[in-house]
Amino acid sequence: MTQALLRGGAGVITLTAALLATSVLPAGATAPTRAAPSTVKIADGETKPTYSRADAVSQVVSIETTVDSDRDGERDRVQMRIIRPKETDTAGLKVPTIVEASPYWAGTHDIPMYPVDIDAASARSRSAVQRNLAEVFPGYLDNYYIPRGYAVAHLDSIGSGGSTGCPTSGDRAEQAGARAATDWLTGKAKGFAPDGKEVKSSWSSGNVGMIGQSYNGTLPNMAAATGVPGLKAIVPVAAISSWYDYYRANGGVLAPGGFQGEDLDILAKVVLTRKNPEVCQKVIDEITQSQDRVTGDYSDVWAQRDYVGQARKVKAAVMVIHGLNDWNVKVKNSVQWWNALKQSGVPRKLWLHQASHATPFRWRLEEWLRQTHHWFDRYLYNIKNGIENEPRVDIERAPGQWETAKDWPVPGTRDVPLSLNAGPDGQPGELELRPAKGAEQSLIDAGRTRTAEQLLVNENTADPNRLAYLTQPLTKPVRVNGIPRADLRASLNGRSPYLTALLVDYGTDTRPTGARVDTGVKVCYGESVPGDEGCTTRQAHRTATAPYKIITRGWLDARNRKSPSRTDPIEPGKKYDFRWDFEPTDYVVKPGHRLGVIVLSTDYDYTLRYPAGTKLVLDPGTSKVILPLARGGREALK
Repeated sequence: MTQALLRGGAGVITLTAALLATSVLPAGATAPTRAAPSTVKIADGETKPTYSRADAVSQVVSIETTVDSDRDGERDRVQMRIIRPKETDTAGLKVPTIVEASPYWAGTHDIPMYPVDIDAASARSRSAVQRNLAEVFPGYLDNYYIPRGYAVAHLDSIGSGGSTGCPTSGDRAEQAGARAATDWLTGKAKGFAPDGKEVKSSWSSGNVGMIGQSYNGTLPNMAAATGVPGLKAIVPVAAISSWYDYYRANGGVLAPGGFQGEDLDILAKVVLTRKNPEVCQKVIDEITQSQDRVTGDYSDVWAQRDYVGQARKVKAAVMVIHGLNDWNVKVKNSVQWWNALKQSGVPRKLWLHQASHATPFRWRLEEWLRQTHHWFDRYLYNIKNGIENEPRVDIERAPGQWETAKDWPVPGTRDVPLSLNAGPDGQPGELELRPAKGAEQSLIDAGRTRTAEQLLVNENTADPNRLAYLTQPLTKPVRVNGIPRADLRASLNGRSPYLTALLVDYGTDTRPTGARVDTGVKVCYGESVPGDEGCTTRQAHRTATAPYKIITRGWLDARNRKSPSRTDPIEPGKKYDFRWDFEPTDYVVKPGHRLGVIVLSTDYDYTLRYPAGTKLVLDPGTSKVILPLARGGREALK
């Protein structure tokens, strides 16, 4: 657990004990001391700084789970490191706990990726891509929440760090490991001190929250999906709700953005940092055999890693956070989780921001602190602060420009079909409200020779490797929010089974790249302690000029046109109806811009890459996309 710095002087912004108060202390100044009572101070609908972070006590406990994933005849144990107010020992104070679970606390291994160029003479395993393992909340959770009467804990996921068991990339065993922390904090699981003696959580109030990004955000989803009593609130950021939708899409083997060639077994090896890792070889070998990188079909191995169907068990209030430009954990993971929670009547909030795989803590600091603090206070301390009555959705419309909504997609959104019509010269085609039949149009798959970005340029001319369909320049803004769908009448003849569709904004003047730039201003939390590990740097959006912006994309393995669970061979050259979803989006196309649909086969950075040459023939007029447009969107396309 990191220590944090309270430092004054030029260029340092310090969050003091008051929640949103920002001040700069004179150089050498120290925070005032205060007597800490045995009950936390509550004012203005929130917990207030009451206890000393510097005097906090620490504890390490190994918690017994209900599973034996390494098959050694003993139940797995997960290690948890806890920091809590000293008054939990000296004054009988009972506090709730905020847990960040992770397989990354002990670091990772470099594991070669699978080759993705099918039948290439030089095909070989790709080098590992290093994951960014820097703490998302450095010095924040403990230094912010301990003074406000919370314990903060780091949990090693099974098979990692100080835990036993084997990492299994999200299956029910790993789910049990994520749940175990809450079970111990509520007195329902056994825990053991480093000396082997059983230890109880006598200081715990029995109320637990979880927070984290990416895998660290997936583990809260996993724990909540078990319905574990005592887990009252979670904040999953850029989190997975179904591992099939992380490594597959509609029957196709598909990469998370930036990790081409990774799969369940590769990730398990990456995070296998427990002692005696060789005991997990057989377990991971079985994952390799069952994950199926040939057909990509949905099977029991994926059902064991799908939490959407378990949403009805969730008892925790869920605050979902996701970047609209996240192509690592794609937006579908949060949107389908959001929809399932809605159907199950779970208290929920949603943030959709303009970055990629990131946490808005970095650039919307004050509002992030206010809402997450009130979220945990409401459900872990039962403080009636009204957070659940505020607008349910926060959307970053443009860098730094936020708006709220009652729900998402926004009320008034309607599905609008747009036909892929032939143009006057065939290609490029036209994207129109009314269908107009025309002669067949075809492309030859570029295979592993061109990326989607390379195929988007020169949209006003024909390109043999893609089909393009564009609207006229818009006279009014058009907001696409929800899940677009593709509905194509087409045939394939060749090796590649993939159909890819891209929704594109042509004429973009600036666009968020997902990158952030250092503004050179430090932000620190907590009390005066040695070092500067508790500091982070405030960051801002960076924009870049571009002639286009890929709004969203979607993929289908044509052999899975009937079901993701079933491969049905296609007859070369025969026309079929192909229907699939794009990734969810929320995007406004500005007046003067054109909305485009690009049809491809291989998507270089995501799909497997077969040799070039597959021919795709499409029926214009019959083929269409269905776009979820906010009120007024259809009229803007007339």
